[in-house]
Amino acid sequence: MSYQEFDIPEGVAEKTYTAVEKARDTGEVRKGTNETTKAIERGSADLVVVAGDVDPAEIVMHIPAICAEKGIDYTYVPSQEELGMAAGIEVSTASVAITDPGNSEDDIKEIRNKIEELKEE
Repeated sequence: MSYQEFDIPEGVAEKTYTAVEKARDTGEVRKGTNETTKAIERGSADLVVVAGDVDPAEIVMHIPAICAEKGIDYTYVPSQEELGMAAGIEVSTASVAITDPGNSEDDIKEIRNKIEELKEE
């Protein structure tokens, strides 16, 4: 069973990796499913990013539901390895939460708009 609710075009995924990198350098990013879940529950997440290749899927299946419950935007990227690199760690990560966008605010707005379009399709 897949946890990914909508497909992300490659350009949006690349912009998402870039937004995570910018937030890492100029804002704040929570890395890993536990930290991401805490940020969502506390309402401090600005944007949540989930990798599409997580196995087992149960690790991240709860994230879209709690994001929806808290009104927090979320998106997907294809690779947990690339997501880990974008977040500035040397291991892969299943998810991250941008808690302070820093210089990635414009990128996040663009990602949000695209996500809304994809959800409506």
